[in-house]
Parts: sequence; C-alpha cells; structure tokens
Amino acid sequence: MRMPSSRRSFLASIGAAGVGALAAARPAHALPWLSARGREAVAGQAPRLARSAADLILLNSNENPYGPASDAIDAVMRMFGVSSRYPDAPEEELRAAIAANHKVAAESVLIGCGSTEILAIATDAFTSATRGLLSVAPSFETPRDVAVRKGIPMEALAVDGSFRIDLQAMYERCRGAGMLFICNPNNPTGTLHGIGDLVHFIGQVNARSPESYVLVDEAYFEYVADPTYGTAIPEAVRNPRVVVSRTFSKVFGLAGLRAGYAIAHPDTIRMLEPYRIPSGVNVFAAAAAIASLELPEHLVRQQTLNAQARAYAVSAMQQLGFAVVPSHTNFFLTDIKRDPRAFQSAMRARGVAVGRLFPPLATHARISIGTMDEMRTAMAVAAEVLGGA
Repeated sequence: MRMPSSRRSFLASIGAAGVGALAAARPAHALPWLSARGREAVAGQAPRLARSAADLILLNSNENPYGPASDAIDAVMRMFGVSSRYPDAPEEELRAAIAANHKVAAESVLIGCGSTEILAIATDAFTSATRGLLSVAPSFETPRDVAVRKGIPMEALAVDGSFRIDLQAMYERCRGAGMLFICNPNNPTGTLHGIGDLVHFIGQVNARSPESYVLVDEAYFEYVADPTYGTAIPEAVRNPRVVVSRTFSKVFGLAGLRAGYAIAHPDTIRMLEPYRIPSGVNVFAAAAAIASLELPEHLVRQQTLNAQARAYAVSAMQQLGFAVVPSHTNFFLTDIKRDPRAFQSAMRARGVAVGRLFPPLATHARISIGTMDEMRTAMAVAAEVLGGA
C-alpha cells in the first residue's frame, strides 16, 4: 500500500529533526529487547534485569513471541529525535493511517493506549447505574472490571456447550442494557461467530433494545482463517450503536508499546472522545503502529508461524488425552481435568508460564502460542506435569 503524502512528510520530518547518534550507532538487530518479548530476548546478550522472569517461557498473556517487524523497530528508533515533544502529530498520523488502512473516514477512528483503553472508554460512555453491562463468562475482563469498580450493574452469561458466546441468550437478556460486549474470537475460549450470524444478532438487539450499544472486540482478527468470519467494521461505520475495537498488541507484536483503536460511526466516536486519555499513545507506539500497517508480508508470516505452532501444541495435548477447544487465535483452551491454578504453579516451577483460572470454567487452562521451539518444550513439560491424569 502506498504511503499517503501526509504520512510520508511526517516521517520525513522526523528524520530531519535529527535522529542522532543513537539510531545510527544501534541498528534494530542490536536491540533485541525491542524486537521480541523483552526479558526473554535479551537473555544472554545483556545483563538480566529479573532472572526468574527471564528464565520463563511466557505462554500466559497471548503475546506474539516474535515481536514487531524490523521496520517497526526502525520507526521507533527514528522517534528518539522528537521524544521530548508531545505526541499530537504522531497520534493524528496514526489515526489517518488506520482510517486509510480500513478505508473509513478519520472521523470514524479513535485511538487509545491499547484496546484495553478502548474497552474501558466504551464501558464508561455507554453504561451507567441504570443501564448495565451484558457480557460473557469467561471473556476478556476489562469491561467487567470497569463496571464492577464503578458499581454498574453487570451480568455475564455463560458460554454455550461448544464454548461459544451464546448469542441467543444475550439477545434474550439485552433489553435495557447499556452495552453488550462481544469478544470475537473470544478470549479465553478461542471460539468465534461468523460475520453473518453476528450482524443478524446486532440487528435483533437493535430491534429489541434500541438504546443498547454492541462493542465487538476483534483483538485476534488477524489470526482467523475461518471463511465464515469477517470484521464488523462496515456495520460499525454504518450503525451508531456498534463499535469495533482492534489492537496492535497481538499479531503486530506491540503489546509493550500500547496502541489500539476503535472504529465506529462518527457520532459514536464523538461520544467516546471525552473519555479518552489525552496523549495516550506515545510517539514510539504511534510510529511502530504506522509502520506495521504497511507490512503485509510480515503479517502473513506471523499468521503462518502461529498456525503451525498451534497445530503442533493442540495435537500434543490431545495425544496426552486432554480435550482442546477449537481455536482461531494465538492461544487455546484445554480441559486438564484439574484445578488450573495447580497446573499453572507446577508449569511455572518448571520454567513455563501458562494462563490462570477463568471462571466459571473450573478445570480448563489457557495456553498461549509461542515459537515452535517453545511449544515443544512446553508440551514436554505439560506431559510431565499432567502425566498422572
């Protein structure tokens, strides 16, 4: 995709501002803590800041084990020359880049400090003491946590027998809700709904509860290969009662830099803007995110690596005799037939960090996808820990 002239001029101005000797003397490959998952990448190449964490294989937070693309790292390095300035211009450039990437108006885009801020903003804006939150259990917790902290009524409906979000149950309970939260694919189950079913559901909700908003979290969108799946962005731009959230934390490998965004009807974006943290996306995150949007080959590579490592790990767990929920993400959920907290502790003691308890599922563990070497090690450790099952 050709870079818009405004973005080219912005990046050119960064270079002209003087990147300084830091970027010139330290190319991207010399900064492993930027190119991968911090403490893991730097092990053996620089003093360890936290030995216990550095020794762990991190399969607990759904991160990209390969980190950002080299072009994104280079973009970060170029920003040191203007890091003393507030990020007004970089934020606007990022907003314009996202709009161009999705072929929507800039007025339909709101950027945030990761999609976590977007979810919190939406919960603040759309729920109240009289219009509560309708969510799912288990699912990503930020909307729930915001509602609980503010004393907002909250109901979480259990996933169905296939570990999918029960859209019918949500429809039946939607009347009077301030916001319905749909994580698609859902975290931690990894399951999804096709775009046809989702749009039909939104229409039903609009008819049954016209004042309710539907927030569709597409954090794992880029990992999905299911042909029935699709983005709800066109619906969000058209329908003022729908918001889609996205993040650069997953496939783009920028979890530590914190950049996310919402796409919605311009009127809806204007409702969200007052709740946003001013200057919430720093210059480094903005530059890395802009660069990441223009690297389709990197995206395909990450999708392929994730799918290969996931297929290996899922097969390994099944061979151990444990059921795995079909996943469309960079993690999977497996029934280990015991308390996942004990499993988490035993795995960590052997050098592998895995996910926590996700109520109401009492015997399921979530395992994120690392590199193929990491998954081979992790599955060998899981066989040791679970051998008595």
